[in-house]
Amino acid sequence: MAHLTDTLNGFLTGRLGMESKIADFADDIIAVALIILLGFGINWLCQGIFRLISGHSSRLLHSKWHNYIVKRRLGHHFILLIPGIVIYFLLYMAFDRGSHLLLLLHRIDIVYLLGVAMAIANSTLLAFLDFYSTTEKNRNRPLQGLVQGMQIMIFFTGTIICVAVLIDKSPTALLTGLGASAAVLMLIFKDSILGFVSGVQLMQNNMVKLGDWIQMTDGSANGTVEEITLNTIKVRNWDNTITTIPPYTFVSTPVKNWRGMQESGGRRVDKRLFIDMNTIRTCTDVQAGQIIHDIPLMAGLEKGQDSQQKNQISAGPAGSPVTNSQLFRTYIRLYLQNHPGVNSGLDLIVAQREPTQYGLPIEVYFFLKDKVWDEFETIQSDIFDHLIAMAPAFGLELYQLPSKI
Repeated sequence: MAHLTDTLNGFLTGRLGMESKIADFADDIIAVALIILLGFGINWLCQGIFRLISGHSSRLLHSKWHNYIVKRRLGHHFILLIPGIVIYFLLYMAFDRGSHLLLLLHRIDIVYLLGVAMAIANSTLLAFLDFYSTTEKNRNRPLQGLVQGMQIMIFFTGTIICVAVLIDKSPTALLTGLGASAAVLMLIFKDSILGFVSGVQLMQNNMVKLGDWIQMTDGSANGTVEEITLNTIKVRNWDNTITTIPPYTFVSTPVKNWRGMQESGGRRVDKRLFIDMNTIRTCTDVQAGQIIHDIPLMAGLEKGQDSQQKNQISAGPAGSPVTNSQLFRTYIRLYLQNHPGVNSGLDLIVAQREPTQYGLPIEVYFFLKDKVWDEFETIQSDIFDHLIAMAPAFGLELYQLPSKI
């Protein structure tokens, strides 16, 4: 009978202990739920107050940072810190110190705060990038690649710290353990690391910027730079296709950048007219005078009003005859000097080059004021149409390969 009583008492005691544990667990669950609900409530209240203040404060609305802060939700992320901080201290009031549940919830709360801190840092970087890109000067020196590199560092470091907090290990010990896998990490992040380093070089040396017209030597890209990021530079080619190029390509391979031409006073024209050498001859004074008389632009040479231009023809020994090729070159120079589309302040060269099987090349080198592609091509085409049409007036013929019949 005594044995039965002891057994019954033990059963009742165990049952009561089990019920007590279940009750304690239920209380813990209720406490956790209440704390989470309280955190949501605090967040909702603070967000409402922030929206009310930011929406009615004239000082904030007129601030130059306001639009970027709202766009990147920087204020929203800062307010997310408040529930995490409140919950951190409430946990000490709800649970016994040293309990496993308290330690676990504290670690989760710290990870939450670290995540919010990373979001704040990321939003701050993006807001700064938006503000930095507002001016034309800064837009031409983009920091997007540098910002992306800093984002990777922030999230990588934050993730390491979060993992260290959850497993209760030192971040230094965790990073030391990752050192053994450095080769694998270098392989994984190879493009990002190369892109980051190359982006810094591109920015410091001002090698490329948004809006630049670039041309790859292998012909893979020929167009305008539209975007510069950590891993790619996007180029819109003239046929409206998009070419993506790694930033380190700009450092390791030759790339032609037409920015210097776009910022200068003109765009270069360098073409050659091939004269049939059988049509080159000396001119008598009468023939030379007739050519000068028939072309109004050269009338000043006949009257001797411009001794410098006259010397361009009679640069040889005194009394030496003038050739029709000399007269034609002089006319080309006069025509270009008086053309409204030619920048006469830059180099203007009309010179004879070494004879070839296609005739005697006359190099015409000058700069046009209009650098827009369509207008540039139209003006230079009109100029050379005129020069080709004027060659017969000097008794010259341009070489053309005879067609096979």
